[in-house]
Amino acid sequence: MKIVVSFKVVPDDQDIQVSGDRSLDYSKAKPIVSTYDLNAMEAAAQLAAANEGSSVVGVTVGGSKIDDSKMKKNVLARGVDELYMTADDSCDGLDAHATAGALAELIAKVGEYDLILCGDGSADNYAQQVDVQLAAKLGLPVVNGATKIEAGDGFVTVERTLEDVIETVEVPLPAVVSVTPDIALPRIPGMKDILAAGKKPMNVAGAEGSYANAIEVVDCKAPEQADRKLEIMDASEDGAIEKFAAAIKAAL
Repeated sequence: MKIVVSFKVVPDDQDIQVSGDRSLDYSKAKPIVSTYDLNAMEAAAQLAAANEGSSVVGVTVGGSKIDDSKMKKNVLARGVDELYMTADDSCDGLDAHATAGALAELIAKVGEYDLILCGDGSADNYAQQVDVQLAAKLGLPVVNGATKIEAGDGFVTVERTLEDVIETVEVPLPAVVSVTPDIALPRIPGMKDILAAGKKPMNVAGAEGSYANAIEVVDCKAPEQADRKLEIMDASEDGAIEKFAAAIKAAL
């Protein structure tokens, strides 16, 4: 089977700086794969390994900065066989609606496929909308919240772990399935995997059309920092534990 895994490239949140006016400075943040999408990649790689003759194709859309050599090798070192990327400044900051449209056009270049896997949200906005909107664009059935996937003849069996029950869904292929982080622990690529990644196909191109956001972002700032009381309690003093518990209760 041919598995397409969609992922988002985001700025490394460890390198994002907050300015005095609470605006976010991404200038020093390196592009990395969204944490939740690493689980989707691993799930795709494991599913391909369990079904002989299968392959995994990674697809992503974003600004020109996502065309990063190290990041691309990192993706291809995780069991992904080929990469398709739309890297264009006109695709920077797309919302879920526009991203789904751009991904649908990019996936058309992949050719025939059996399954599209997505993470359940992105590490930056976590809108949890791209999977369902992509399925709508492609006219495919969609299942979200997957914690286990098994391939059958022309269908996949998906398990969803809900609050009080495990739900099993059988969905015909092709289909879109979004996975939770519990589905698979992302691998740590070895040197052999990284070296091999440089020889795998990387299809990178600019945007062929324009994609309009459905949501207008007015502003995006870090939350205001609340002043701390910096009250220190001595546990050896009588009543200190009760006072500490009361302070926590009041704060909640």
